[in-house]
Amino acid sequence: MSNPHVRVYLDDEPNPVIDHELPTQLELDTRQLTDGPHRIVVRAEDRNGIEGFEEIAFHVQNGPGIMVTGLRPGSTQSGKVHLKVDAFSASDPFDPRRAEARSAIPTWVWVLFLFVVAWIIFYVATEWAIPADMRSTPTYGTPAATTPATPPAG
Repeated sequence: MSNPHVRVYLDDEPNPVIDHELPTQLELDTRQLTDGPHRIVVRAEDRNGIEGFEEIAFHVQNGPGIMVTGLRPGSTQSGKVHLKVDAFSASDPFDPRRAEARSAIPTWVWVLFLFVVAWIIFYVATEWAIPADMRSTPTYGTPAATTPATPPAG
């Protein structure tokens, strides 16, 4: 019987990143990796020599975040395609003009807006009724005709 140990491989490297007895720790510095998809393969062996296997896929993003509008993954395009591309990094100085990615307002927002406006118009048209006892008040009634003041008799 041997002591339990683990071997950790990064991507398709033939040599393990670590080959230690269990339990152990590993610090992976992603700054040494290229941006994009990567994977770690962990092979652990118990005291009886039985091996376990675990594969973990992960994504490295040390460079600036890239925003592309105007093209969706897997979409079908024809003719000219106009794209807007921007990149943001945590180390870039803050610029309010670049703080948010500009894109078109989604159709569902416009539909919801029109529905709310239509409901307001419907509500005002059907529910705006002046109660009968208030129609003759100065607030809702027509202004009373003014007559010239007559001098007192005398």
